[in-house]
Amino acid sequence: MKPTVYVETTIVSYLTARFSRDLVTAAHQQITQEWWANRRAAFDLFISQFVVQEASMGDAAMVRKRLEELQAVPLLGVNQDVGNLAQRLIVDGPLPKKAAVDALHIAVATVHGMDYLLTWNCKHIANAEMQSKVAAVCRDSGFEPPVICTPEELLGE
Repeated sequence: MKPTVYVETTIVSYLTARFSRDLVTAAHQQITQEWWANRRAAFDLFISQFVVQEASMGDAAMVRKRLEELQAVPLLGVNQDVGNLAQRLIVDGPLPKKAAVDALHIAVATVHGMDYLLTWNCKHIANAEMQSKVAAVCRDSGFEPPVICTPEELLGE
């Protein structure tokens, strides 16, 4: 059985975006493309309706590209446990109210027992200063949190 990965929206956005002139963003795009081409087959990928909703916003041509890449990725369901955990991540945890969708991404991945949550969102999701607090809220709610990381951290050896 392969390890499971919840693919957050920033991954498909970096994968399909026009090449950026910003060096950091361009590096993230390149790493994401490398991960998608060479490493994704080593994992079972999953998304949620929140990824589809976010990927469906913006320029129509880019929306088509994003949704095309996500087409074969199974959707994880959203239930009361997801909603409750997301709420706790905001009320009892480190996430601000404006990061409600980020809390939902973490909650979906956690409730469904994903091994990894893959993201480039380092403000509210892959934030080292928040991760121990996020993990504590998840565990206090009866769930083991996934490893939250960027594609660079999941490139393998």
